[in-house]
Amino acid sequence: MKTMPIKIARLLLTAALLTLAAGCGETGSPATDGTAVQEAGHDEKLGEEKGEHDEDGHADHDEEESSGAIKLTPQQLQSAAIEVAAAGPTTIRERLPLYGVVAPNAEHVLEITPRFPGVIRSVTKRVGDRVRQGEALAKVESNESLQIYTLTAPLSGVVTARNANPGEQTGERVLFTVADLSTVWVEVSLFPRDRSRVQVGQAVRVKSGETGQAADGKVVYVAPFGIASNQTLTARVLLDNTDGRWAPGLYVAVDVTLAETPVRVAVRNVALQTLDERTVVFTQGPEGFRPQPVEVGRSDNEATEILGGLKAGDRYVAGNSFILKAELGKGEAEHEH
Repeated sequence: MKTMPIKIARLLLTAALLTLAAGCGETGSPATDGTAVQEAGHDEKLGEEKGEHDEDGHADHDEEESSGAIKLTPQQLQSAAIEVAAAGPTTIRERLPLYGVVAPNAEHVLEITPRFPGVIRSVTKRVGDRVRQGEALAKVESNESLQIYTLTAPLSGVVTARNANPGEQTGERVLFTVADLSTVWVEVSLFPRDRSRVQVGQAVRVKSGETGQAADGKVVYVAPFGIASNQTLTARVLLDNTDGRWAPGLYVAVDVTLAETPVRVAVRNVALQTLDERTVVFTQGPEGFRPQPVEVGRSDNEATEILGGLKAGDRYVAGNSFILKAELGKGEAEHEH
């Protein structure tokens, strides 16, 4: 009777241990599987976060590159002839474009004739020579008195014509023409429809298409009658020519100023570029050059008013800005590749 309970107890203990062991094995698998799922989910989440981070970081990098500064060395700036200026106030002018030809100022052109008929004994000046007022041009022996007198320049200028050689009789003809070319006229062809828009005293901008030089003058005369052959009128512009840049006979472009409007901020027209269908100006900062979108207003053939995007004093690329645009496009193309 006593041994049976002991055996039964041992059997029950063994069965319990087996059941416990089996139960532990069954409960261990879900735990392990759950841990794996959790770890896999965690890894997937980390992967997703990492992917999102990489994607965002890449996008930020792209954005930074596309809008980043363009850095050029002093040597590159010099070789590219990039000109930098400051945005600021200017005057926008409404202009009437016309054409004309440079001519001597007829009020400063004199013809020299002999005082007495005679024989030309010597000539000291040729066409193109500069002369001072009172300087000798030729010596003439009078037919009546047989005395030799000196023919002198009545004003300072340039000998533009000479009709005198030693040994010739002077007669009454013009021997020399001297022109003071320190000022010149620009004879402008004016169409009848524009006659009412052009008045004496208006400011004028004169440009040479050949040399690119420009100067400012004023309208000093408008003809009261027209020219039948070409149905135009003549307007005359007085132009300073102290440096001798404007040679008579050359054709020039003429812009007559009709109205003037002062503006607070403006840039040169050549500074404006188009990027992504927006008007931009390349500005200069400590980090380099950046394209700055701007809002433009009135303009003429030299400058454009800036309504937004720049303020007075901002440094911008005023010359050869297209080089920076090309450099920016090159950088974007390399990145896409």
